[in-house]
Amino acid sequence: MKKIINPFVNNKNYSCFGCSPDNPGGLQMEFFEEGDDVVCLWEPRDKFTGYGHILHGGVQATLMDEIASWVVFVKLKTAGFTTNINVDYKNQVLINKGNIIVRASLKEMKKNIAHVSVTLSDGEGKLGSEGIVQYFTLPEKIAVKKMAYPGIEGFYE
Repeated sequence: MKKIINPFVNNKNYSCFGCSPDNPGGLQMEFFEEGDDVVCLWEPRDKFTGYGHILHGGVQATLMDEIASWVVFVKLKTAGFTTNINVDYKNQVLINKGNIIVRASLKEMKKNIAHVSVTLSDGEGKLGSEGIVQYFTLPEKIAVKKMAYPGIEGFYE
């Protein structure tokens, strides 16, 4: 797996709940590229549970939403925003089983809407949830100007 650099870290207006390493209340996700997939090995913490050691369903949806944006950043080389998310919860996801594995890839493009397929598994590889995130994508020049998209070279050393 190849590490994807977070180029937003030095932006003074950046405190993303999903991926900022400096947001103490956030998920602090990091991403890797593996073939056509973007992958996150996320270390769960107790504050993100619902009942017992079960990862809260809303947090699962947020993990999926965030990784979809990184598919858009690095695979489509632009930015945009979520227009729809559909999550199917298959099994409970226990946080005491190790790192949560979130994996996403582009399923299809329909005009400027990316359909990103996402799976979320527990630390033992058991599927917890899967979904499709629809993402409105902007032309790269607009993403650079209006959304601080740094260009694809910003994501790699």
